[in-house]
Amino acid sequence: MNSSKIFFGVIFVIVLYWVLKLYEPFLLTLTIASLLSIATYGINAKLIQITRSRVLSAFLSTLLLSILFFAPFVYIITTISTKTVNFDTAILEKIIQYVNSINLNLPDSLAFLKPKISDFIKDLNLGQITTNILAYAAFIGKNSAKFLKDMFLITIFFFFTNLYGREIIRYAKNLAPIENKEIDLVFSEVGNVMSVLFYSILVTAIFEGALFAMIGIVFGYDGLLLGILYGFASLIPVIGGAIMWVPICAYELAKGNTLEAIIIASYSIIVISIIADTFIKPLIIKYINNLAKIPTKINELLIFFAIIAGLSTFGFWGMILGPAITALFISILKLYELLKNKSLTRIMQ
Repeated sequence: MNSSKIFFGVIFVIVLYWVLKLYEPFLLTLTIASLLSIATYGINAKLIQITRSRVLSAFLSTLLLSILFFAPFVYIITTISTKTVNFDTAILEKIIQYVNSINLNLPDSLAFLKPKISDFIKDLNLGQITTNILAYAAFIGKNSAKFLKDMFLITIFFFFTNLYGREIIRYAKNLAPIENKEIDLVFSEVGNVMSVLFYSILVTAIFEGALFAMIGIVFGYDGLLLGILYGFASLIPVIGGAIMWVPICAYELAKGNTLEAIIIASYSIIVISIIADTFIKPLIIKYINNLAKIPTKINELLIFFAIIAGLSTFGFWGMILGPAITALFISILKLYELLKNKSLTRIMQ
C-alpha cells in the first residue's frame, strides 16, 4: 500500500508540473478572473435567484464586469491613440517657452535647488520631448495590445468561473484533508477582503473620476476621458490624482490662463483630494464593509500596504493580487491556530 501511494504521489507531482508548465501563460489571468469572481460572488448569486439560470447569470455578471471595469480601458486606449496621432507639437513649444520664462524666487532655505531647476529647464528640448513622447506612445501601444489580450482572457475565464464556481469549490472541499467549515473560513476571509476591496475601488474611482470630469467639462476638455483617467490615477497611492491635474494646470498656465489653472488646482486639492478622498472615501469603505456578510477584520492599513506591494511586484493587477495573497496568508495562519487548538484539546481529553 505504501509503495502504491508513493508511486501515485510521484506520478501526480510529475503530471502537476507539466500541467502548470502547459498553462503557465494563463495562470495570472486565470487567478485574476477567479479573484474577481470571488469578489462579485454576491452579485452572481443574486442574478441566479432572479434569472433562475446559471448560464444567463454568468453572462450578465461578465457583461457587467466588462462595462464597468474593462470598457473604460478600451475607451482610454482608443482615444489616446487618436489624440497621439493628431498631437500638435506647437502646444509643447508654448509650454516650454512658458517654463523658460519662469522667474524662480525661491526662499533662502530652498536656494540650493535653484541651479538644479535652472539646468533642468535649459535642457528642455522640443525635439527630445517629441521623441520621448513617440517612444512612450509606442511602449503604451505595445503594452496595450498585451493588456487587451489579458482582459479578453480574464473575461472568458471569469464567465466560466462564475458558471462552474460551485462545482470547483465543492470538488476542492472533497479533496482537502480538513473539515468543510475550516475551508469556509479561508474562503470567507479572502472573499470578504476581495469584495470590500473591489467595490471600494470601483465606487471611489467612479466618484472621484466624476468629480474631475465635471471640472474638465467646464473648461472644455473631454470630460469622459479625464474622468476615467482620474479614476484610475486615484488608485495610485500618495500621488494619485496629481498625475492628472498638475499637467493640465501647466498647460493652462502655458496658454496664459492663470485663473483657470488656479481654479482647477484648487478644485482638485480641496474638493477631490481633501473632502472626497480624505473624508468621504473612508466613509464609503466603512459602509461597504458593513454591507459584507462578515465584515473583514483585516486592518485597512495592511490592505493599503498590500496594494502598494502588489502594484510594485505585479504591476496593475497587483492591486487585486496583493490584498488577496495577504488575506490568504492571514486566513491560513488563523486556520493553523484553529487546528492547533483542536489538537491540544484532544490531547488534554
